[in-house]
Amino acid sequence: MELLAFGDQGWGDEILRATFITIFVALSAFLIGFIFATLFVFFKLSKKKYLNFIGNIYTTIFRGVPELLIIYLFFFGGSSAIMFVSKIFGYDGYIEINAFLTGAISIGIISGAYSTEVLRGAILAIDKSQFEGAQALGMKRYVYFLKVITPQVLRLAIPNLSNVWQITLKDTSLISVTGLVELMRQSYIASGSTRNPLFFYLFAAVIYLILTTFSLKFFNRLEKRYNFS
Repeated sequence: MELLAFGDQGWGDEILRATFITIFVALSAFLIGFIFATLFVFFKLSKKKYLNFIGNIYTTIFRGVPELLIIYLFFFGGSSAIMFVSKIFGYDGYIEINAFLTGAISIGIISGAYSTEVLRGAILAIDKSQFEGAQALGMKRYVYFLKVITPQVLRLAIPNLSNVWQITLKDTSLISVTGLVELMRQSYIASGSTRNPLFFYLFAAVIYLILTTFSLKFFNRLEKRYNFS
């Protein structure tokens, strides 16, 4: 266990810091994804064909293209796009997008594509009489959506959103390619430095299992709260 000591003698503090970065990236990505989902779910359900088309393109591309490829496209393509714009304004230097920002946005957009389908399924699962009853009572659209529809959507969506969160959390390991020192990257650095890859990769696996287990417990409690409220 000397390898996990804190300070100059071990890698404990570095691993702990990397674990927190992993959690922050996952939380940021999940929030970004949920924001995207709340927008594109209305596109997917819209009766306007062009909005429906945009929604379908979004979910098809970001669920069909490998996550690692999307991260590469955002990391290298984003820098190229910014440099192209900066050249228009007279700046010819190299610009690199922050690795944390790249990871959170790229994984968030992927997460959002899955969350969009989760929310769409939850909305479609609500009995149409709920909408008709709210309209018959003369409720304004935003009122019955917030007071009547949203609680039911969350109740139905939480189990599948839990799965999306688990995927998002594990996908953070892919952003190690951008140079961000999260848990997977730090395990790689530590294993290379100590020539003990089996220990550090197994320890990283244990940390991921702990994070996913506590996440599952949290979502289970959240699901029970909405089911019995």
